[in-house]
Amino acid sequence: MRLVERYSRQIPVIGEEGQGRLRATAVAVFGIGGLGTLVARYVAGGGFRKVVVIDHDVVSIPDIHRQILYTTKDVGKPKAEVAARVLSEVNPEVEVVPIAEPISPDLADSILKEVDIAVDALDNWASRHVVNKAAVRHGKPLIHGAVQEWYGHVTTIIPRKTPCLEDIFGRFKSLPSCAMGFCPVLGPAVGVVASIMALEVFKTALGAPSLVGRLLVVDLKHMTFDLLEIERNPNCPVCGVSHSMT
Repeated sequence: MRLVERYSRQIPVIGEEGQGRLRATAVAVFGIGGLGTLVARYVAGGGFRKVVVIDHDVVSIPDIHRQILYTTKDVGKPKAEVAARVLSEVNPEVEVVPIAEPISPDLADSILKEVDIAVDALDNWASRHVVNKAAVRHGKPLIHGAVQEWYGHVTTIIPRKTPCLEDIFGRFKSLPSCAMGFCPVLGPAVGVVASIMALEVFKTALGAPSLVGRLLVVDLKHMTFDLLEIERNPNCPVCGVSHSMT
């Protein structure tokens, strides 16, 4: 009865079989900031089996206007630990694992071995590319999103089927990046992009992601959404035909 009650609003949408799929799926959220806090909140609330939250930073005052798991009293505390506590309170049925370490190839590899889906909610390209390579190596779906000011983008990477981050962003250099050392951003814009990312996590677990081979670019200042078809480059040094099986 508790299961039916907790998920009573979403089971009519995805069915009991769908709920069972979520319950069998472990998700790693890399970066528990603006995007990652909301994605993790929806994933934990939705009843996934396990949520691993990875972030080595601490909560600061400028985070709070958009990072929904933190309050002013959390300033100075490790984000991963605060997020894990809040998510466990949201849904005690979900295993939440905090990792307060910098992203490294070894760390990404160890995490990707243990989860079914990865989420790139990071704020720098160096760490994103580390996670991207690990996802390709282990054949795990990777939901990537980024946001800046009023703008953002989301895509779902399926290794050996779609372009990876190295492939895509070698060709789309003008998309959002935090060149100033921080990302100027409006809180609700982060919420929109993060919600789309969370939907892709759910849909990937259910076997029907919408952004496979597609890059969704959003302009929330003018309320426009552009869906770009993207093809895999067989010569990509990370996910090309000669590299993706290694």
